[in-house]
Amino acid sequence: MNAIFVANKPYGLSSNHFLSRLKRKYKVKKAGFSGTLDPFATGVLVVAFGSYTRLFSYLNKTPKVYEATIWFGASSESGDNENISQVEKLRPFSPDVFEIVRKSLLGKVSYIPPKFSAKNINGVRAYKLARSGVEFELKSQEMEIFSCEILNYSHPFLTIRLKVDEGAYARSYAQLFAQKMGVSATLSALKRVSEGEFRFENERFLDPISILNLPKNEYFGDIDEVMDGKKLDLYKLKMQKNGKYLLEYDEFFSIIEIKDDEISYCLNKVKKC
Repeated sequence: MNAIFVANKPYGLSSNHFLSRLKRKYKVKKAGFSGTLDPFATGVLVVAFGSYTRLFSYLNKTPKVYEATIWFGASSESGDNENISQVEKLRPFSPDVFEIVRKSLLGKVSYIPPKFSAKNINGVRAYKLARSGVEFELKSQEMEIFSCEILNYSHPFLTIRLKVDEGAYARSYAQLFAQKMGVSATLSALKRVSEGEFRFENERFLDPISILNLPKNEYFGDIDEVMDGKKLDLYKLKMQKNGKYLLEYDEFFSIIEIKDDEISYCLNKVKKC
């Protein structure tokens, strides 16, 4: 079974655990997801079955949009509403302060990913190492904040809508926001609303051709050469510049790459759903 769709991950499950539920639901063996969500987070998770699990790298999933609620005065090693170690009572803030901080955290900013995250450390998720008490360090990275909209403030909770690049962490953004205000904070809620064009639509199966972030090419030679994975003639292609292209034919499609006048198959003879 080939399929690709957007699922809505619930709170408290790892992305892998949630995927196992979907495999049982749809009675499939081969499945995968893109854009891991931490157990604490909810929302959009792009899921694929069968051969479509090989399509993730060809999807445009930027920008990502999150709705996050920052809890001022709360301290948590994991940066969320688990592992709360202290709650400090703070006076309400002026909305003007939020606006100043919001504007200062636009564009590219440096941050250190949270240890309780889905970051991959030598093949193991960082949150698993952190929960096991394993000591490790994460290097500083850069994320891009395209926009931040303040949705609601009900002290001590501030709800925002973030539009960020693919490498961003909302919990790290919340820590940077709190640091600039001179207080501690953690997230009390986090929901991924969308990834690029991908939004939750009741697990509706998507047309792979319409969502692949690739230009379409045409091969004017014998289509059986493509079907059989044979070496293709560059000069029989409509577009001959370096790059990756989508070839669509009958009920199948292929992805090829042209590099220095040589053609290679990235994926070949994938059946449309």
